[in-house]
Amino acid sequence: MAEKTVTPPARLSVDLTGQVAIVTGASQGIGRAVAETLAANGARVAAVARNAEKLASLVAAIGEAGGEAKAFPCDVSNGEAVAATVEAVVETFGRLDILVNNAGITRDTLLPRMGDEEWDEVIATNLRGPFLFMRAASRPMMQQRYGRIVNVSSVSGMMGNPGQSNYSASKAGLIGLTRTVAKELAGRKITVNAVAPGFIASDMTDALGPALMDEVKKRVPAKRLGEASEIADAVLFLASPSMGYLTAQVLVVDGGLIG
Repeated sequence: MAEKTVTPPARLSVDLTGQVAIVTGASQGIGRAVAETLAANGARVAAVARNAEKLASLVAAIGEAGGEAKAFPCDVSNGEAVAATVEAVVETFGRLDILVNNAGITRDTLLPRMGDEEWDEVIATNLRGPFLFMRAASRPMMQQRYGRIVNVSSVSGMMGNPGQSNYSASKAGLIGLTRTVAKELAGRKITVNAVAPGFIASDMTDALGPALMDEVKKRVPAKRLGEASEIADAVLFLASPSMGYLTAQVLVVDGGLIG
């Protein structure tokens, strides 16, 4: 009897031909998956991160797959650098349609041991960065009266997580920022939404070890970790031209973790 083959589920498909997307934190993990997904669906991608070498690898991979991408190394917490990056993207590609604020860091420790620097660094990257990029990107988007902004938050910003007061605060703040900016820009046909991932398979989760990961999976009703591609598809959905009436929302992708 022939062995049965399992067909992988079809990925979401959206026509983004002619559109230009900025993806921050694009060098690895969820950001890389988002950049590759948007490019595979026709968008020209401006890949933003600090690591120029990893960005070059991403741009090459997208090119080999038939897409178009360009690297824009940038410190997302630096206001002047962010403004210059957005300006360079518009100058290079002629427009800006999609912004995905994905760049984020963790500096985990319990509150009594958390230093000022650990707090400030996480807030600067995870919350100040999206503010700076939304402020800069809103200008060309308002001029063309079209835009899709997707912020990558986290379930940690909705339920809290011990040892992550800085990270949870930054991601909760990002949700509030998302909903406020959505109301400010809705009249210009610009939507602003957030995706809140749960436990996603990554180098960081691999480092936890199999025993701890088994415990994590027990907490998730779906009994597994999410994949970066599943978050990328959620971003693609929110970035779709057909989602013009969906704004100020948080799309939770966590396998049922927070219910």
